[in-house]
Amino acid sequence: MKTLLAPAGLRPPTRLETWTTSSRPPAHTPKAPPQRAVRPDAAELRALREADLHRALARLADAGTAVRVGCYSLVEPRQDPADRLAETQAVVHRRRWTPFVTTFDSTGAGDPALRPQIARLFAALDAGEIHGIVAVSQVDISPFHDIYAHTLAVLRARSGFLALARSETSI
Repeated sequence: MKTLLAPAGLRPPTRLETWTTSSRPPAHTPKAPPQRAVRPDAAELRALREADLHRALARLADAGTAVRVGCYSLVEPRQDPADRLAETQAVVHRRRWTPFVTTFDSTGAGDPALRPQIARLFAALDAGEIHGIVAVSQVDISPFHDIYAHTLAVLRARSGFLALARSETSI
């Protein structure tokens, strides 16, 4: 009797090999393990932020332009933002910057790209109305280092800066 089943003595290979035409192995094989992205720590993020701040301030000083900023805070729903915004105003006053807009989001922690008031500040940055954003701490942008680093890169690409009233490690 003829059947379509394979003889019992033959077994399928336990591991299939992948052939490639390039000299590099495929990305997900035992030969080339996936690389973990190196996430910056708080000290590295602070150094990045401060370098962006100094670079932007030097550029504005060379042009003889007064520094205009947007003050921003992120609060929980139904939380009064007055105390946190007062901290941003203290930074603006101490540095003798000009506050253009003071605003807050009460959406809670989440992606900064989805918050309406921070989007308003980015639009003002793009329009040349402000040169940077002043916030209380890193948590106002994001408690997650990778999202915070991405936001710093977006600000840098727009020739803007972020100034904080507190360091990256405080709440």
